Amino acid sequence: MPSDPDRAAAPVVGVREDLDELTGPFHRHARAQLVFCAEGVVSVTTARGLFVVPPQRAVWVPGGERHKVDGRRPFRLRTLYFDEARAADLPTATAVLSVSPLLRELVLAAVGLPWAWPAQGREARLVTVLIDELRQVPVAPLVLPRGRDPRLLRACAAIEREPGEPHDLEALARVAGTSSRQLARLFLRDTGLTPAAWRAQLRLLRALERLGAGEPILQVALELGYGSSSSFGVMFKRALGATPGRYFEV
Repeated sequence: MPSDPDRAAAPVVGVREDLDELTGPFHRHARAQLVFCAEGVVSVTTARGLFVVPPQRAVWVPGGERHKVDGRRPFRLRTLYFDEARAADLPTATAVLSVSPLLRELVLAAVGLPWAWPAQGREARLVTVLIDELRQVPVAPLVLPRGRDPRLLRACAAIEREPGEPHDLEALARVAGTSSRQLARLFLRDTGLTPAAWRAQLRLLRALERLGAGEPILQVALELGYGSSSSFGVMFKRALGATPGRYFEV
C-alpha cells in the first residue's frame, strides 16, 4: 500500500491516527480531506482562520488548501482523502461539519477500505452514500476568522494571549499601532466580526478545546472571563444549541 494518500489507486481512501499530541507543520494535499475527530479535540489552522474540531465532529479541507493540525491531548482521527472527481460537488472552503450517527458509521467503514477497490461493488456503493450524506450535513460555527493586516494581527494576538480579559478597544488600538476607530473597521473588514464578537468566538473555541480535554466546566468558565458556570452555559447553549455537558455526549 502506498504511504501517500494522494497516490492511492482508489478515489477515496482512509487513514487512522491515534496520537498523544501533535504540533503539525503547514502542509497541503492534492486530495480533499474529511478529518473526523473520533475522540479528543484538534485544531486546524489555514490562511482563513482557526477551526476547532471537537469529538464526533469533522473538518473538511479542500484539496490544495495549506493547513496544519494540532492537538494538545490524546486524540483519535479518522481521515478520508477524496480525489478531485469525488470532491467536485462537495464544499469548496474549509469548514467544521456536524456529524450525524449515520455519517459517523459511514466514515468509520470507509476508513477501513483498502487503498485499491473496484469501481463497482460494495466499496463504491458505500462511498456513494457517504458523499450523499456529506452534501447535506450542516456546518458548525467553529471557526475564528483571521485577517492579514499587521495591525489587526497584533490586536488579535493580544486577545489570544489573555482571552479572559475584557480588552478595552483603546488599549488594543495602542498595541496595534492605530486608532480605535480604524481597528474596529479592520476587524469588520477582515473578519466580519466586531472586536467583542471576535473575542467571544475565541473564548468559545478555547472553551471547546479545554472541555474536550476534560477540564471542569467551572474552571474553564472562570478562566475565560465568565462570572459563573451558569452564565458560561447560557453563552455556550446560545452559540451551539446545547449545554457544555450535552454537547460532548456521543
